[in-house]
Amino acid sequence: MTTTSNADMDNWRPYEHDPVLTPAMTGGHQDTPIKEMVRLRTYFEAVVDDRRGGPVHTAVAFNAAYFGYEVGGEGYGNGAFDIDTFPRLTLGDETPALPVGALARIETGSDPLHAEIVYKEGCRPAMSDGGDIPAWTSGAPADAEGPGSRSQAESPVRQELLVPDFTVFGPGLQLPDSKLKRFRARQKWLNKDGHVIVDARYSSAGEAALDDTAAFVRHLLTRQRESVLSPLVPVSVVQLAGSSSEERLEAALAGLLDTIAYALRTSDSLRRWGHYALARTRIGAGLCHDGPLGEADLYALTGSLERSATPSGRRRHGLQGPRTAYTAIGPWLRALNGAEPLLAGVEYAASACRANLAVADFLRGDTDNGLRPVSDVRITLDDAFEGGGIWRSHHPGSDEADGSDPLVPAGRGWLDTENAAAAPTADASDRAVEPEPEPEAPIAEQSVPDESIGVAHYLRITDSEICWQVPLRLAHLMEDRFPLDQRVLDGLDWLGTGTRPVRLELGHPGGTLDASEEVQEVTLDLAGETSQLRGIEWPIDFFPGLRIYVQWPRGGTVFRLSTAELEDPVEIDGELISHHYDPQVLTRDGAPGGNRDSDSSSGLGTRRLVLRAVRRLGRLTPDGHALLDRSALPAGFYASAPAPQQVTEIEAAVAELVDQRHLYEAVGSRGVDGQPHHPAREGEATIPLIGYAPNPVVRPRPGTGGHVPVQAAGAEHFVHGFLRRLPAGCMPTDVQRAAYRDHCRRVGKADGWDLPRGYTFVTAHSRRR
Repeated sequence: MTTTSNADMDNWRPYEHDPVLTPAMTGGHQDTPIKEMVRLRTYFEAVVDDRRGGPVHTAVAFNAAYFGYEVGGEGYGNGAFDIDTFPRLTLGDETPALPVGALARIETGSDPLHAEIVYKEGCRPAMSDGGDIPAWTSGAPADAEGPGSRSQAESPVRQELLVPDFTVFGPGLQLPDSKLKRFRARQKWLNKDGHVIVDARYSSAGEAALDDTAAFVRHLLTRQRESVLSPLVPVSVVQLAGSSSEERLEAALAGLLDTIAYALRTSDSLRRWGHYALARTRIGAGLCHDGPLGEADLYALTGSLERSATPSGRRRHGLQGPRTAYTAIGPWLRALNGAEPLLAGVEYAASACRANLAVADFLRGDTDNGLRPVSDVRITLDDAFEGGGIWRSHHPGSDEADGSDPLVPAGRGWLDTENAAAAPTADASDRAVEPEPEPEAPIAEQSVPDESIGVAHYLRITDSEICWQVPLRLAHLMEDRFPLDQRVLDGLDWLGTGTRPVRLELGHPGGTLDASEEVQEVTLDLAGETSQLRGIEWPIDFFPGLRIYVQWPRGGTVFRLSTAELEDPVEIDGELISHHYDPQVLTRDGAPGGNRDSDSSSGLGTRRLVLRAVRRLGRLTPDGHALLDRSALPAGFYASAPAPQQVTEIEAAVAELVDQRHLYEAVGSRGVDGQPHHPAREGEATIPLIGYAPNPVVRPRPGTGGHVPVQAAGAEHFVHGFLRRLPAGCMPTDVQRAAYRDHCRRVGKADGWDLPRGYTFVTAHSRRR
């Protein structure tokens, strides 16, 4: 047996050198020794370089290591495949869904095309070239049919674009380029770009929701099972797992994929977009040229994402109306002049990944967690699958600081559409505690009505759980309760009505929790019109406006509530806030006079009465500003017309608050109908306004250090038996033939007991690392 050094891994021969997959890797990357990880990573770097610079998905990397991909032109040409068992695809047909990494046979009416699916994305008919797409398509489940509408079929169908690589099986199975060009020109077996668009049918909505690796493991153990369990592979998963039980095989494959993903993720010469790895040299070369998809085009892409949501007019005091736009990378690329050659074959996959990485780099380097402060536009990844990736741009972005990673897909396009279709009715008791009357008319034309303050926003809805976020209200703290989302109530209808004890698990990273607060037995109250969790022991540092992230596993009676730390704390009105908050609720419920015991203006001095009136009665903007008609100020805390002395005190308090920048003055107008407006309308009489602005001041937290654990080397490890190619003219011994027959019995091979011609069998042995 030949020992392979890391320096020679670009020449790895699967049947001459040691396998690159080892038993330790089935436990995941944390169980893999450093030396084995380095060897695996080096091999993958060679594979990426060999595959024409196209992206290598985690599943494709598994295929390479498991089935023995040889760099230098042979690919899987010597692999253990029965190509007649590959799933069959036809352009435009319905077919059982295939994951990335599937080995497929594309029917052509004559010579079939054998390929590996190296990339796929959703391509709903609602998308068109240009990038700007309907919001509902972003994050939509496989069974979505339109805005807020889902199919009732048990087996959902989704249109998907598959990118096949026809070169991976070596020259023997590769058709001439001239024939492939004819196929593309006819667009009967392939589309004009050399891709296959199919209606992919899933057995259930749950299968359609599986992530890439889980879907690939299922595919390996079902439709590709014969190839996976073949004893002709360099090393069988049965050997690696030490068992042939279905449960152990599934766990071992999941562990191998985790190890492979880690190897790709930690390579210095590779970059990843999702599960796709590209060579840094390929990315750099693309940025250096001045043609299509060069630096200028990618710069234009990031600029267009910001401009798509930027208001046309000048923004004053954050009062511009909200705007949201969704941009799909694939359609955006196809609309570029001269880009067509870079969107054919596997080049399309590379171009889509490069474009997404350019946006990700822009967010990391030029935004504050996705927020562009100058334009107040927040850019986030909303869907990593549909259309090659969909990015969401929202203005004002400062009203959506929920602590989420902007590069983790949130699916807000679909969720917001669902919310609009079935918005829950707000319970009056869940609104701000406001004993004083509201002004008769709005001030800001784009202000936020009070009934929309503090409502729940969905973050994730799957077959197994519902997650949402909602700000904590002053009423919740005062009454030790928490309202439940309508979707959760629908899922709890099996409990009937009444009350029952349930479990509440509370997380508060970076904050202080008593042991009694971390896990609580609270009361689920389903008796009223609006159901609640009651009897909650809220931590002492929880405040009105604190964003609460809720997870409810469907069908259970456990509710998990948590908060999220700000990257840097902020100080507002002298209070240090270290966790994500809702600025509207903070303005309303955090006004003077409100605390956990009561909410009253009784005993407040004039300054604090003025602040309370503006914050409680002023019309809110998304970023927490409150604007009030100055003439309505006394009515905010005096039941009757104030005396002259009281008016003088109010004016003095306002002047002092403005001078100290606790309030600001603005100018609006009043229409002929008596309604006030802001900004002032042309032709209307101007009126003075008084406003409150939160004005958060960043207070950076001290940095922290870290360390990288070091693994020990030199321990002895066990190597399972495997096939090895023999030099020309050599033959295996009878002992090796018998050992191979025993090996076949252990891995479950029911036929083909003889060693394949030109190979021997290396029996199990121990080796020192």
